[in-house]
Amino acid sequence: MKRLNTRVAIVGAGPGGLLLSHLLQRCGVDSIVLERRSREYVEKRVRAGLLEGGTVDFLREAGLADRLEREGLVHEGFVFRFGSRAHRMPFTELTGRTVHMYGQQELVKDLIRARTAAGARLWFDVPDVEPQGLDTDTPTVRCTVAGEPVEIACDFVAGCDGFHGVSRRSVPPGTFSTYERTYPYAWLGVLAEAPPAAEELIYAVHSRGFALHSMRSPTVSRLYLQVEAGERVETWPDERIWKELHTRLDIDGAPELAEGPVLEKSCVALRGFVTEPMSYGRLFLAGDAAHIVPPTAAKGLNLAVADVRVLAAAFGEFYGSGDRTALDGYSAACLPGVWQAQEFSDWMSGLLHRPPESQVFDGRLQDARLASVVNSPAAARTFAENYVGLARERTPARGGRS
Repeated sequence: MKRLNTRVAIVGAGPGGLLLSHLLQRCGVDSIVLERRSREYVEKRVRAGLLEGGTVDFLREAGLADRLEREGLVHEGFVFRFGSRAHRMPFTELTGRTVHMYGQQELVKDLIRARTAAGARLWFDVPDVEPQGLDTDTPTVRCTVAGEPVEIACDFVAGCDGFHGVSRRSVPPGTFSTYERTYPYAWLGVLAEAPPAAEELIYAVHSRGFALHSMRSPTVSRLYLQVEAGERVETWPDERIWKELHTRLDIDGAPELAEGPVLEKSCVALRGFVTEPMSYGRLFLAGDAAHIVPPTAAKGLNLAVADVRVLAAAFGEFYGSGDRTALDGYSAACLPGVWQAQEFSDWMSGLLHRPPESQVFDGRLQDARLASVVNSPAAARTFAENYVGLARERTPARGGRS
C-alpha cells in the first residue's frame, strides 16, 4: 500500500472542496482532494446558478472570478408573476446588492483549472474513500487511486462530499443530531438550448403550480416546474413540459417563452436538512454534507462558500499559531447562518408553491402574502435582504464552542 502525507484530506471536488483546497494553499497549508466521480462528470453536473454578491466578492478576493465577471449575468431584480400580472422586485435598489447568474458547473471548471495550474493533488475516480481514526490525533483516509491502494495520513479531514457522501456516515451512530423537513412537491428541472424570454428571473405562481424561468447564458435557459413529490421524468416528454411552462409563465403583454432543444431534465425532491454539530474529532463537514436547503431561494452553493470561508480561516489560524479556538468554534460560527437560510428558503417555498386546490384557505393566505411582498415597502426590503444574502451576513455567531 502506498502511503502519503498531507495536512488536510478533502473528500469531494464540488465547489466547496475545491475552494477550500485553493484557500488552504494561499495560506501555505497542503491538502489532497479526493473525488469519487470523474472530472468530466463534475464539470457537467448542472446545479445552482445564483451567486450572492457576498459570494462573488469573496471569489474575487480569492482570485477566482475572472471568467465569472466576464461571462456571468449581473441581475438587479427579478419578476413575480401571479394573478396574470408581473411585479418587479428591485432588490439592488432596496439593498445595494446584485446577484450573478453563473452555473455551478462553470465555477467548478474555474476551480479545477486553478487547482490544476497550481499543481494541486486533485484525484478523480476515487470511489472507495474511507476516513479512519477521526477521533484521534492521527486520522487517515484509505482509498484506491489509479488502481493502487493508498493510505493518506493527515491532520484533519474535510467532508465536502455532499448529502450522500461518505464523510458524515464515517462517525459513530448517534454522534450527530439531524433535523429534516420533506416537502409535498418536487421540481422538474429543464436545461434548454433556448434564449431567455426575459433579462431577469421570473418566479410564477399559477393555479397549476409554481414555475421558475432562469438562465445560464444568453442562449441557454434553466426552467423549473412544481410537480408532485415522487414524479418521474419519464412521464414528462418535452412537448408536455413546454406546454405546461407556457401555461404557467406566459402572460399578456410579456414576451412569450422561447422553446428549444432540451439538453437535460431531472426531478429533484425538496428537503431541508441540518446536521449539528458540523464537526467530529478531526472531521469537519461543509456544504451539502452538513446541510441541504430547498432550492427555492438558491442558498445551497452560497452556504457552501460561507462554510469553507470560515473553515479555511480556522485552519489558517491553527497552522499559523497553533490556536484551535476557531476550529473548535466552527459549528457555532456557521450554524446560525445555516438556520437563517433554512428559514428563508422554507418561507419562500411556502410563498411560491401552490397548495392543492382542496386547500382553499391556504391558497388565499398565499395570495395575501404575495400581495404584501409586492405592495409593502417594508416587506419588500426584508425579502430583498434575505434574497441577496445580506440578512444572513448579519446573523451573529453562537457563543461558545461547537
